[in-house]
Amino acid sequence: MKEAPGGSLKDYFTHFARQSAEALGSVWAFTLALLVVATWILTGPLFGFSDTWQLVINTGTTIITFIMVFLIQSTQNRDAKAVHLKLDELLRAIRGARTNMVDLEDLPDEELEAVAREFRMLHERASHEVHSRGKASPRAEPKKRR
Repeated sequence: MKEAPGGSLKDYFTHFARQSAEALGSVWAFTLALLVVATWILTGPLFGFSDTWQLVINTGTTIITFIMVFLIQSTQNRDAKAVHLKLDELLRAIRGARTNMVDLEDLPDEELEAVAREFRMLHERASHEVHSRGKASPRAEPKKRR
């Protein structure tokens, strides 16, 4: 794992969010969560299944969920940005690629849907061509087993 970058609060948060997402997405974190819930359930009779007993798990899970939303969103935003930049580089590097596709995420929904329709039509046309070619050519006989 990389060391925490020096500098701004944003750098520290990014580092913390990535490390947290990695750690909390592990089998060990899941196992720990199961153990906490199992312990809470097993202590129910000890506390008479009281309102306070229920409040402990409700409050704990609410706080954790609230914090995790921000950590997950941060890591997803960063990962999405990295993927977009990689795709932008591929569009730039491939001759004949439509470089105006680089900022599709910034288009209004109607224009984005128009591009999606265009790609659906291209897909249908290509699928039709593959299907037509398959019917036009004789099928190869399956190999016989010895």
